[in-house]
Amino acid sequence: MNIKLLAAILAIGLVSGITLFTPCHSRAGEVTPTSGYKVLTPIRHGNLTVFPVVAARSYDTREFLTLDEGLRSGEVIVTESGSVQPLMRRRRTPFARDGAQVNQLVLVNNSKRPLILLAGEIVTGGKQDRVIGKDRIIPAESDPVDLGVFCVEPGRWTGSSAKFDSFNGAMAQPAVRAKAMAEKDQAQVWSEVGKTRDTLAGMLTAPAAAPVRETSSYAAVMDNREVKQRVDSVAEPIQHNYQSLIRELRDQNAVGVVVAVNGQMVWADIFASTNLLEKYWPKLVRSYAAEAVVTRVKSREADEKQAQEFLNHLDGRHETVDSEPGLYRHTEIAGEGFRAFELTSLLPKTGFNLHVAKMTE
Repeated sequence: MNIKLLAAILAIGLVSGITLFTPCHSRAGEVTPTSGYKVLTPIRHGNLTVFPVVAARSYDTREFLTLDEGLRSGEVIVTESGSVQPLMRRRRTPFARDGAQVNQLVLVNNSKRPLILLAGEIVTGGKQDRVIGKDRIIPAESDPVDLGVFCVEPGRWTGSSAKFDSFNGAMAQPAVRAKAMAEKDQAQVWSEVGKTRDTLAGMLTAPAAAPVRETSSYAAVMDNREVKQRVDSVAEPIQHNYQSLIRELRDQNAVGVVVAVNGQMVWADIFASTNLLEKYWPKLVRSYAAEAVVTRVKSREADEKQAQEFLNHLDGRHETVDSEPGLYRHTEIAGEGFRAFELTSLLPKTGFNLHVAKMTE
């Protein structure tokens, strides 16, 4: 994307953001935002299209800690369930040391800030690499918490390290996230990881393909030098262009994106604030780029009307609510051809959605 074209995109986006929620008449073919979010002019690279999203308002999320921040500082510890030391900060039953299990990890938040966990975040170490299965909030200075996860490394069950780390601040691509979030099925997660590995191995040179085919680790596949080069070639132009746009649109409450691959809407990630979006953006854009690389084929282009329609429809046929009183509410919405997930903070002085994810089914 050349400089003049990028400048034009930014200019159009700024104008769209400025006129966002003032009374106006829609142009022919334009879709009126009804969800509180408005889609702006997209940024495209190859078969990946990212639509910036701005909101009517942004919330103060400075008190919240991300998983990457907590693991880097050492204030958040993730370990196998059989390795955690008994701990009792409040009058609760201590966490049982039942031994390591595929779909169970233990997390302790030692910080004085509540921790956000997003479904799709990858942690590496222990006996297998895992991916977080559901958005949730962990309270400040928490007792050990049973962390619902899915394995993304079916071929290993030996300890590589006592504790887990964030895999270069990585997020699983939408296809893998969807199997964990919507299907909640370990076999389907493993199947999707296998498909990604095999597809990428088929794109690589013979020396690079051999170790990819031999590993069962999703993290190791995505860390392969040639795979990283392919993902970077898609992610970096999108990442840099939108980071510039986020700064330009800070006053307009840039809070998320709608993502299309091969002209098809596949995902949306919306946050409570521009600040949270900026923290997650580098890892999210690489997950979208990985999806685009694996999909490969380029077809028609998605437009703003399609993206706005995708974002407008968040009401479904069925809702499933999981709540921890005074902490968070997690709502799964099943609709016609989609699933949406809302993480709502119930902490004092909040009551807003911290994260909304929507996927096409």
